Amino acid sequence: MADLTGARWRKSTRSGSNGGDCVEVADNLPGLVAVRDSKDPEGPALVVASRAWSAFIDRLKQAH
Repeated sequence: MADLTGARWRKSTRSGSNGGDCVEVADNLPGLVAVRDSKDPEGPALVVASRAWSAFIDRLKQAH
């Protein structure tokens, strides 16, 4: 389990402004990126390797 104590969370630029379905990302952790639901900040977070996150984002950009 990753230690997310120092995570600096930011709202995804793709999240809506209606205060509902928002995703927060913490990409300041060495070698890791964490993703969580902003409505449940104490709940679980998905943690992936930075390289995997970059590949995921690159693929999303290619799809658009």
